Amino acid sequence: MSRRPAKRAFAARPSDADTWVRTREALSSRESEASLFTARLTIDVTPEQRARIKVTAFRRGQTVADMLRELLAREFPDQDGDPQ
Repeated sequence: MSRRPAKRAFAARPSDADTWVRTREALSSRESEASLFTARLTIDVTPEQRARIKVTAFRRGQTVADMLRELLAREFPDQDGDPQ
């Protein structure tokens, strides 16, 4: 009878904080803009707010995600004051 390999953890945490939280600086210069690390943000909104956001994005010809990224970049610029 053969032995089963040791079970790997589904999502093991890295041992240090720098590995745990990736930053733009930590990425290699070879990676393209499209493949940059992103983080998911979940917020609670009312159904009415959600509807208004979706309609506004549709009217602008944008996705909700793109529209909200632009909003967040304007409201929370990087340290130098330039939106990302």
